[in-house]
Amino acid sequence: MNPHHNQWGPRAVLAIVAAGWLLVGPGIGSRHESRAQESKSNRPTLGTIERRDARFDRLVPANARVERIAEGFDWSEGPVWDRQHRYLLFSDVPLNTVFRWQDGEGVNVFLKPSGYTGATPRGGEPGSNGLLMDAQGRLVLCQHGDRRVARLGDGNTFITLADRYMGKRFNSPNDGVYRSNGDLYFTDPPYGLLGLNKDPAKELDFNGVYRISAADGTVTLLTKEMTFPNGIAFSPDEKTLYVANSDPKKAIWKAFPVKEDGTLGTGRVFADVTSSVSPAKKGLPDGMKVDASGNLFATGPGGVLVFAPDGTHLGTFATGEATANCGWGEDGTVLYITADMYIGRVKLATKGKGF
Repeated sequence: MNPHHNQWGPRAVLAIVAAGWLLVGPGIGSRHESRAQESKSNRPTLGTIERRDARFDRLVPANARVERIAEGFDWSEGPVWDRQHRYLLFSDVPLNTVFRWQDGEGVNVFLKPSGYTGATPRGGEPGSNGLLMDAQGRLVLCQHGDRRVARLGDGNTFITLADRYMGKRFNSPNDGVYRSNGDLYFTDPPYGLLGLNKDPAKELDFNGVYRISAADGTVTLLTKEMTFPNGIAFSPDEKTLYVANSDPKKAIWKAFPVKEDGTLGTGRVFADVTSSVSPAKKGLPDGMKVDASGNLFATGPGGVLVFAPDGTHLGTFATGEATANCGWGEDGTVLYITADMYIGRVKLATKGKGF
């Protein structure tokens, strides 16, 4: 989920060292954990909060701040809250690892490998990206390297939910969302392929949005019109499916009407930030979540952009970093944010969809 990430730079070395601390020795998790165990009042702030519309004030308290709760990762992604165990899980895509963060305990390795189980070492972004929980509370992963959507089984095994369309391998499933009937909708851009669209291993000549049927596992192509489909989310009534397009030449979010059979009607541009794409505002339309009132919390240029259901840009959590994704946690009023090497969280006056 990262068209703007510098792969394997100095930051990656820091993250690898940090991951090593997490795995061995008495100093387990020292760099990550020291951040996570600081008191809330001492935690540093991740960027600033920009207010553009009075409706934003009903969602974000005046004293809100984005706490920086962990750092040192290469490219953090896919935050999801495990309600049963009350901890946050998130991907580090280049490190092929899912980390766990728990208040008071800090960060530990939860799963490695997370997205690429092949025997041949590879670079790029091979790990899991988007993470989500199914109705039974089981972890589901969009796996770049293995090019599939999979569920975590017993003994850290992976159960493939889908890896092909019409006999051809997916590019690199990126992000997903469940419909209330159990159908899984997901995006499939090429970011997990080393050569992206020009990679010789790419079997599909498009980047699609798909549905996996809960009834029989059938994979349906919903649209292939978006150049780089990325983040994906339903409106609270599930009549609209939002899809982000992480293309600097067409940095948009589209809203698709959902038909009764679960397929999509003709989409419309929900928001367009192409003119905002610049080195000064890092990031592109990426992961997103919806609150119970239908407001979109969508990562894009500058951080997490908050949109009203009518498409009005209400305000921004301006992280100062290329921001990949966000997710609801705790009682549903806390938004967790993955922003490059950082993990942040902010307490809100609204609740996430499904809480």
